[in-house]
Amino acid sequence: MKVLVPVKRVIDYNVKVRVKADQSGVDLANVKMSMNPFDEIAVEEAVRLREKGAATEVVVVSIGPQQAQETIRTALAIGADRGILITADQTVEPLAVAKLLKGVIDQEQPRLVIMGKQAIDDDNNATGQMLAALLDWPQATFASKLELSGDKASVTREVDGGLQTLQVDLPAVVTTDLRLNEPRYASLPNIMKAKKKPIDTKTPADFGVDIAPRLKVVKVTEPPKRAGGIKVESAADLVAKLKNEAGVL
Repeated sequence: MKVLVPVKRVIDYNVKVRVKADQSGVDLANVKMSMNPFDEIAVEEAVRLREKGAATEVVVVSIGPQQAQETIRTALAIGADRGILITADQTVEPLAVAKLLKGVIDQEQPRLVIMGKQAIDDDNNATGQMLAALLDWPQATFASKLELSGDKASVTREVDGGLQTLQVDLPAVVTTDLRLNEPRYASLPNIMKAKKKPIDTKTPADFGVDIAPRLKVVKVTEPPKRAGGIKVESAADLVAKLKNEAGVL
């Protein structure tokens, strides 16, 4: 069984994000970029499935600039078999990403797509659901446990009330949550091997997808700075301040 894993190049989660002076977006100049953490979990889970014998090949795909090859190489060092880069120098919105991924899936014919539930740069949490709709495949989101048995996948997912277990028929789309696994560190030998693994380069035109943006960013601003706390004399004072000043009651 072939498993497809989409991965995205984002600002490293340890980096403090800076807003551009003209408020047109986030400053990416000289900023460390890494694989989206949720996608890293997805790659790890796919590699574990192959190590268990449940999968035969793990293919990673990324949509972005040429530098996204580094993100694919990271996935290859973790254990993926080969990569596909769809070059795009502009921001690609979730629907366009889903359409491009559908084009890749039509060519590759995987039985399972494992992807991060969201990217930490835009937090849209939309691509996995849109992809499942375009493919007309079953989906299981926010997976904290994944088990395969024949042509079915059992997915435990995190919901507001606790844990929910779903069984879906393959092929299917599964999006990963933080507690699914802990990604391994790529060893130096595997990093060296990853340099020799193949990466195919394609363009959106190869799949007949228009990636022109449908949304316009009006303004990007930093969140307001947190104000200092105050002490109150009694519970009644606390309730009064929450009601009259904070406006939360």
